[in-house]
Amino acid sequence: MDTVTAIRNRILQLCGERNISVNRIANLAGLPPSSVKNILYGKSQNPKIITIKSLCDGFGITLGEFFSTPEFDALEQTLK
Repeated sequence: MDTVTAIRNRILQLCGERNISVNRIANLAGLPPSSVKNILYGKSQNPKIITIKSLCDGFGITLGEFFSTPEFDALEQTLK
């Protein structure tokens, strides 16, 4: 799994846990819905940390909580 897929999966997981739509989290995060959808549908291959931080604010979690999952822990180094 790559990092972008892990980010997409985490956003979808958090939306599911909180029973909120993609449009709702975009609104809560102060982002255009198209920005969130671009991440989810693979158009954004390099989501900015500021965008992820805004999503975290919308979810009411920290960046650490966002990235503290087995999926992110299992990502392999891209440079060796």
